[in-house]
Formats: sequence, structure tokens, C-alpha cells
Amino acid sequence: MLATIHGERTLTELDFVRLGKLTGHQLPPVLAELLDAADVLPSREVPEDIVTMNSQVEVEDPVTRQRQKITLCYPGDAQPGAGFVSVLSPVGIGLLGMKTGTLARWQMPNGAEGAAHVVAVLFQPEASGDYTR
Repeated sequence: MLATIHGERTLTELDFVRLGKLTGHQLPPVLAELLDAADVLPSREVPEDIVTMNSQVEVEDPVTRQRQKITLCYPGDAQPGAGFVSVLSPVGIGLLGMKTGTLARWQMPNGAEGAAHVVAVLFQPEASGDYTR
């Protein structure tokens, strides 16, 4: 199985607690592994170039160079066709806690590897002063 955690991941304390308490959802093993291995910081201390929950990011496919905007969200808010990707999806797990300039990787349900460069964090709640999202 492809390891989803490449390098360091940084989570806010709030994201860490909320993700650990997702009710009605079985946490994917790779997300549980990420929660165990990530650096956890107070929301006010997380750098603005880190992908946190409810962040909008621009990603680029390393092969096709196609770019798209994705908002990382909780399962109940997911609308993949509109760019709202659940943190429980392989893409969501791959992006969570990544830093601008890094390559996020994930394994798709069919076993294929997916990847995207984190080009920019276009919006991060913590960077805008919102520490409750």
C-alpha cells in the first residue's frame, strides 16, 4: 500500500480534534496514520501556506500540468463536482496538512497512485483570522 504521508504534515489543534471525532464515519487507515504522525499546532500558529480544513487550494497535476481549485471540507459538505473534496477521500487525505510547493500523493480505490503539486493556498481560515471553522 502506498504511504500517504510523505514528509511532515501540520494540522491545527481544532482540525485534529474534529477529525478524530468524526461520528458516523470509519476513519480510513491512512487518515488515522496521518493523525498519529502529524505535527499539531494551535490554530494561531499554523503557517498560512499549510492546507487546513476549509482551505481552498490550487493544485496542479504533475503529468498534464492541468490546474484546479479544491476546497478541503468535512464529509457532509462534499460536492466533488463543485470542487469541495471530503477529507475522507484519497485526495482530501493527500492534501491535508501539506505545504505550498509540495507534492501530495494518494492511492485511489482502484490501486492507482494519484498526485498533485500544491501550487498555492488561496484561502485558509486561520490566515484570515477565523479560528473556529
